[in-house]
Amino acid sequence: MSFSSEIKKELAERIGTGRHCQLAELSAVISFTGNISLWGGSLQLKADTENEMLKKKYRLLLSQLFQIKESKEVICGEDVLKVLESIKMWDKKNDCFGNAETVDGLLIQQSCCKRAFIRGAFLASGSISNPSKAYHFEIVCRTVPQAMQLRNTINSFNMDAKIVARKKNQVVYVKEGANIVDLLNIMEAHEALMNLENVRIVKEMRNSVNRQVNCETANISKTVNAAVRQIEDIRYIQSKKGLESLPDNLKEIAVLRLEYPDAPLKELGTYLNPPVGKSGVNHRLRRISEIAAELGAKFKGEGIL
Repeated sequence: MSFSSEIKKELAERIGTGRHCQLAELSAVISFTGNISLWGGSLQLKADTENEMLKKKYRLLLSQLFQIKESKEVICGEDVLKVLESIKMWDKKNDCFGNAETVDGLLIQQSCCKRAFIRGAFLASGSISNPSKAYHFEIVCRTVPQAMQLRNTINSFNMDAKIVARKKNQVVYVKEGANIVDLLNIMEAHEALMNLENVRIVKEMRNSVNRQVNCETANISKTVNAAVRQIEDIRYIQSKKGLESLPDNLKEIAVLRLEYPDAPLKELGTYLNPPVGKSGVNHRLRRISEIAAELGAKFKGEGIL
């Protein structure tokens, strides 16, 4: 089962305790997947989806709110109008349908109802990528107004949801692992939240270890390359003028570098008498490199090199 499916399974079994929250979630499900048709002179309403978890939640909400049998996936006649009137998509007084493109704002005024609305929208049309690969949360919307309402509802929880057009649809999306964790908390998918946090911890530890290894590898490579250049400079001086031409302090470190080609600067300094710190060793070896460069330039100028 995918990570998205695990979340939807958890959310399909969660239902708000208040009637207002249940109506908010049902309004999202119908707004995103509702299909109203006329069959045999009677209105029919169903959730147009193949997602069994969403169908289960849809039937559960109808049962809780209107005592409609949970076995019914398609409701007819007066039941349709009763449901649509409750979520303000049917105007009984004027005998006409209301706006089905967005959910009536009165249904999602309270924070708990907003959570239920987002939960219903995700169940109907949302997905989350495998967190071990990437962090991406999205809900596909039918229209721009629907996407804007959903984005604004999510962002009312101090989130940073955005909208992007994809073919004929509008997609509300959130990136960053921490933001998706917050969204799972908003939807009350607490088990999925813990699973995602565990994945994030493992990924961050792995990335930390990789950064440390890369850093150490880079430092080792830098140390080795520097040592190779130092030995080349020392051998060049040795072949052209001899190490005896160097001042005693430089000759001493040059001999030690040839004897301990792999030793770091700090270790080389401990072999001197008296011992010298890393900066002192580095200063002497840098002076040797300067002498080698001067020597090379001299011989090149004389046409000997």
